[in-house]
Amino acid sequence: MREAAILHPVFALAAWTAVVLLLVPVARVRAGLRREIGVDDFRYGESAAVPPRVSLANRNLMNLLEVPVLFYVVALLLYVTAGATATAVALAWTYVGLRVVHSAIHLTYNRVLHRLTAFAASNVVLAALWVLAGRHVAAAG
Repeated sequence: MREAAILHPVFALAAWTAVVLLLVPVARVRAGLRREIGVDDFRYGESAAVPPRVSLANRNLMNLLEVPVLFYVVALLLYVTAGATATAVALAWTYVGLRVVHSAIHLTYNRVLHRLTAFAASNVVLAALWVLAGRHVAAAG
């Protein structure tokens, strides 16, 4: 397997994060044009006056910048240590898919239990990636 294959899901998740990042100003500008919010509502982050549907894209973006940092680290670790097996790559793609599903749920109908299921499953996959990486590093030891 080509070691660079582990980087493909990294780029995919970064691209998805960029898409969600673009949704933040779109939601804010729309709400501003409707006079639902004003510039001062963002002076110290998002004020309580910001409607939840406007805050949603920003909250999802924060989700994509929190736990996924561990995904980026483990993927790079597997790449630089030549530990990107087919299993690791498959798990990486599964992680990305679950994060996209989590975002899609969050940004559309937002049923908490569905979102939680995708989030929890992605964390299990991430933990499995770290176990694989740990085993690989220990074996190279």
